[in-house]
Amino acid sequence: MRAHLGGSSRQSLVTARTSLDAAVKGVDANAASALSAELFFVADVLDKNIAVRRALTDSSRDASSKNAFIAELFGSKVGAAGTTILKEISAMRWSGAKDLVQVIEQLAIEAEASAANIAGELDRVEDEIFTASRAIAGSSELRRALNSDAKEAKAVLVSQILKGASSSTVKLVSELVNSWRGRSVESAFADYAHSLAARRNHVIALVRVASPMSSAQVERLSAALNKQVGQPVRVNIEIDSHVLGGVSVRFADELVDGTVSNRLAGAARALVGSK
Repeated sequence: MRAHLGGSSRQSLVTARTSLDAAVKGVDANAASALSAELFFVADVLDKNIAVRRALTDSSRDASSKNAFIAELFGSKVGAAGTTILKEISAMRWSGAKDLVQVIEQLAIEAEASAANIAGELDRVEDEIFTASRAIAGSSELRRALNSDAKEAKAVLVSQILKGASSSTVKLVSELVNSWRGRSVESAFADYAHSLAARRNHVIALVRVASPMSSAQVERLSAALNKQVGQPVRVNIEIDSHVLGGVSVRFADELVDGTVSNRLAGAARALVGSK
């Protein structure tokens, strides 16, 4: 999320997102959306119960004790993929117990973003979330109505505001208006937009080449990346005069550089090191 996380929590977020990547790899949109709903449920439970947060972030408790606690508390409400994520998260180190809520909410948003990506609607969802944020932020009447405790009335209002929108957008905005967590409208929507962008970074590959690739080459590369990630990946091609040959692919936080210039630089480093 945009909110500050301490050092241990920042590192745990990186690791937790890897767990989410594994959970959504190769699943369909419905499964990813169901996982999102489960993670939102967990975030809500943790937000309302400090004792549960502390139990899961207590570094003095062993893994078996935490796993039994997770099974007892969430076993009937959270599926296998969500339970695995929770068990892995409970083994991580956290700067503060409250950070757990922020991180699990981010994972929930990203899981729904994955559902939208699988359905080919991630661009649409991001646009709709932005439009909804502007509409709500710009209306004092809507702000008051959506800040109330009347969940059923808010659900009706959201469905009216988002008539014709993607199901992922409706789900995300519905979760947002029921979990402000002390945030303003602008801040809450900014957190959601940030999380959507974070997931987008996992499904965009920047490819640097010396000369244009043929459509067949792009298709083969896309297919290989899709297989690696387990869901659709957008390939952005960049022609770079500094590339002598080969292909450099930056994917999320990973860089696979197979260019001639990189291989020459590697050879030069090896020669220097051998002297």
